[in-house]
Amino acid sequence: MKPERIITQWMKMVNERNISGVLHLYDRQSVILPTFSDRIQDTPSKKKEYFRKLLHRRQLSISIHPRSIRTHAIGPTSHVVSGLYRWKFDVEGELITYEARFTFVVDSAKSAPIVHHHSSQIPRMV
Repeated sequence: MKPERIITQWMKMVNERNISGVLHLYDRQSVILPTFSDRIQDTPSKKKEYFRKLLHRRQLSISIHPRSIRTHAIGPTSHVVSGLYRWKFDVEGELITYEARFTFVVDSAKSAPIVHHHSSQIPRMV
């Protein structure tokens, strides 16, 4: 599977709120430095709890800014995919948008291809 397709599949699973589908994309040894937590998610149970909380947000959606995606090969089947995405979800009755940047390290030879995921909110300019 092409690296960009892995990210598209991840986004589809998030938008469908498919927790098991999202988790099946992450290698058992993977690490997530998540957008909405100050804790490293480095075990299956931590990842499950993070996505359980996140994907239960009302009106949740995510979209990738397609022109922002950059893919760099780091091996025959390994790539770094980075770019920008937009998260939306309800916070106390208000639909809030969070712009964020992401970096995924994927290995398309693995059945669970995401080996690293880092995401951080883009600071709002003042």
